Amino acid sequence: MPNSVSESNLQHGLNDRERNYRYNMIKGRIAETLIQELFLSLGFNVFRYGMENTIPAIMELLKGVRTDVAEDIKRMPDFVVQNPNSKEVYFVEVKFRASGEFTRKDLPKNYPYSNAYIIIVSKKHIKCITVAELHAGQEINPTTTNWLGSRPEFSQNKQVIIEFCRFAIQFFENV
Repeated sequence: MPNSVSESNLQHGLNDRERNYRYNMIKGRIAETLIQELFLSLGFNVFRYGMENTIPAIMELLKGVRTDVAEDIKRMPDFVVQNPNSKEVYFVEVKFRASGEFTRKDLPKNYPYSNAYIIIVSKKHIKCITVAELHAGQEINPTTTNWLGSRPEFSQNKQVIIEFCRFAIQFFENV
């Protein structure tokens, strides 16, 4: 009988590095699903856009590949969302951060989507910042007030956004 989760993982082929990778991937996917459902609840059209959705088979092929094209593909934002009323379209990248922090240095070097919105899901909040704002020196941390519901682009129904913040707290409080 294994004495710990790590020992159990090793017996079943997962080392600690692989376990952490899978665990972080699951947290990210939960955050993405939460934001996808939030935008759908707000009446937006939502299209999964990241490489894992657009070109599913390429993920394995690009492991370890460091060309400009491969790096741009890996950096594709998670979603394209469209406001059906204004017809405006937005690139959206979703990140889970237990710390609630996101700064310019968290962006990949030479991030090609300068018009993207970065949505940070944390244990307590859902906040939003644009890549342009990050380049201008702004950031997200636990004390900033860049709430998703305060963005004019996305604030159609703040009550819906507050409800999804409650979902995020439930899902991530013990992470």
